[in-house]
Amino acid sequence: MIKVAVAGSSGRMGRATAQAVDDAPDMELICGIDPHPAADASYPVYGSVAEALGAHEVDVMVDFTRPDVAAGNIACALGEGVDCVVGTTGLGSDALQDLASQAQGDASLFFAPNFTTGAVLMMQFAKAAAPYFPEAEVIEFHHCRKKDAPSGTAVMTAKMIAEGRGGRRSASPGKETEIEGAEGARGALIDGVPVHSVRSDGFVANQEVIFGGLGQTLSLKHVSWDTSSYMPGVLLGIRESAKLTGLVVGLESIMDL
Repeated sequence: MIKVAVAGSSGRMGRATAQAVDDAPDMELICGIDPHPAADASYPVYGSVAEALGAHEVDVMVDFTRPDVAAGNIACALGEGVDCVVGTTGLGSDALQDLASQAQGDASLFFAPNFTTGAVLMMQFAKAAAPYFPEAEVIEFHHCRKKDAPSGTAVMTAKMIAEGRGGRRSASPGKETEIEGAEGARGALIDGVPVHSVRSDGFVANQEVIFGGLGQTLSLKHVSWDTSSYMPGVLLGIRESAKLTGLVVGLESIMDL
């Protein structure tokens, strides 16, 4: 049995992860980690990673918290030789590399900006399409409680499109066309790809990539209706973590693509 602790266990993703782990036949939900434990939690919840690891033997810690909290959680867990599966976005690549370097033994840090298999496939398709379309823009939609903009998935998608282009840049008008008082209308440029963020009630996590070429457009769209869409990817990350070493980024790294 894989012994799992969930950091951020009182949040939406934390609750869903705890339930998915508890339902998995090859896993044991050891505890939650959250300074504000839910009153209805059926498992022990600790205020810090250090407290949880001091009280229990844990194989894998899953983190769905905030960037300012996640870094400390990961450092503590890796320092104790505990594998980490992280879905908290907002940590840069340098920060992730630095955290991975603090791992004791063969503990691994697996980070995925998105744990839905459909979103991973969308990113792969976008990279494949990028060489054939001169223009591309990313529009992402999330609930209004999301702490970062653009999303980690949007950032990764833009970087993959840029990689697929092989250095070629869009010729579409950019920020130089924004009128006074409407700065930002063309979105954020990430590796030359405009990215637009929408935050509103009514969304969980949606993303659309729009490609344009002479006389044609191509749209790739992925919609998550519920947090349950992330759980197969989270469970896959937990199961694979013991086989990994160092920093591994992206669900595609452990999917059979």
